[in-house]
Amino acid sequence: MRTQRSKTQFLFVGTVAAAAVALTGCTAGAPNSSGSGDQVTLTFLVSESPNLTPQYWDAAIKRASEKVPGVTIKKVVGENTPAYAQQLFASGQAPDIFAAGVANGLAQKGELAEYTKKELQDAGITDFTSGTIGGKFYGVPSSAQAIPLVYYNKDLFAKAGISGAPKTYAELAEDCAKLKAAGIAPFEIGGGGKDTWATVFALNAAVSADVLIKDPTWFVKREKNQVKFTDEEFVGSAQKVADLVKAGYDDADAMTRPYADLEQAFLDGKAAMYPMGSWFTAAADKAKRTDIGVFGWPSDDGKAAIPTVSGAGMNVNAKSKNVALAKKWALAFATDTKNLDSTVIIDGGIITVKDYTVPSDVGPVYSQMVTAYDDAATAKTAVPAWGNVTGDGALPPGFGDLLIAANVDLLTGKKSPQEFAQYLDEQYAAAQK
Repeated sequence: MRTQRSKTQFLFVGTVAAAAVALTGCTAGAPNSSGSGDQVTLTFLVSESPNLTPQYWDAAIKRASEKVPGVTIKKVVGENTPAYAQQLFASGQAPDIFAAGVANGLAQKGELAEYTKKELQDAGITDFTSGTIGGKFYGVPSSAQAIPLVYYNKDLFAKAGISGAPKTYAELAEDCAKLKAAGIAPFEIGGGGKDTWATVFALNAAVSADVLIKDPTWFVKREKNQVKFTDEEFVGSAQKVADLVKAGYDDADAMTRPYADLEQAFLDGKAAMYPMGSWFTAAADKAKRTDIGVFGWPSDDGKAAIPTVSGAGMNVNAKSKNVALAKKWALAFATDTKNLDSTVIIDGGIITVKDYTVPSDVGPVYSQMVTAYDDAATAKTAVPAWGNVTGDGALPPGFGDLLIAANVDLLTGKKSPQEFAQYLDEQYAAAQK
């Protein structure tokens, strides 16, 4: 397994948007100094989740603050997404630093501070194939994630007489039929309550395999209105996902489960396959699971799609009273070795920082995930994770929430794939105005 990630094969930028929680703040990570009048307080927006716990953030903030004397960080807990960031800027409540990538729609308005390539190189960043908006960097591409892969329970596959991961979409459909015949729910596709964002990963995977392997720039073209959601290839992907659910290949309770329960249901064997981001490797390895495998959603002709985003978090508010210090602290946070180790162990990150070595005790699911990514990079089937990119070709601000709601209607049969695609075209046009 690699110890340092090679260059990615796409020209996009993004990061994971964790579940929304109430906006709260607390001070964390103050250096062990006496707290003189020179002390500067910076606000830092994070999202907490089952993987990224309050304790994770507090420890990570403390390490970065120790490298930048004179800084006290006020941790602000909220929804770390582009749409929410837009609201904070509009209401005058934007923090100094954002943990997740929120650049699209804000950088163009001059709301975010730019990083120079030299600043990033001096901090140890090695990958410059992603992370730009109009050729400029507004985040720190220190790690990447695959969103989603498909995780599968090897024991449940064996129980249904299936020897390994499917190589083509036809094999995936055949495996679903075998699993259902054996009394096993093939998929855990869902996300209830405030976690409906988790429902979109099957669609993201199918579009990646059917559309983006053939044309990785499809969403850049969509941004320029050169293609439409109602085009045959996108509708075909939506049809596949709708058909899987219609055939009864989904856990019947999945659509009602909050994200944490969805994850636990898969770990408990409620379903054989689980489309989810690379951060799931942390939960699987923490549970010391050796029966979980990983594959990329297969195309009709046998290519495994791995939708990937290069991390572009640590955005800095251009209107901060301390832009230079905020950038310095953000770079320290993004490249701290222990923080990178935590990104690997806690959030399944693939690191893009010079001379970084993966911890020797990483678990087997993480190792399989990196192998799947490396194989896809070699085969040129590592494609943009279109639902999560935040740079060129990203979904317009606010559109993602509409996509998620419409996807629930697709999965529950309230919208046909054609109606779903037509709705997306209409809302996309409105969001671009």
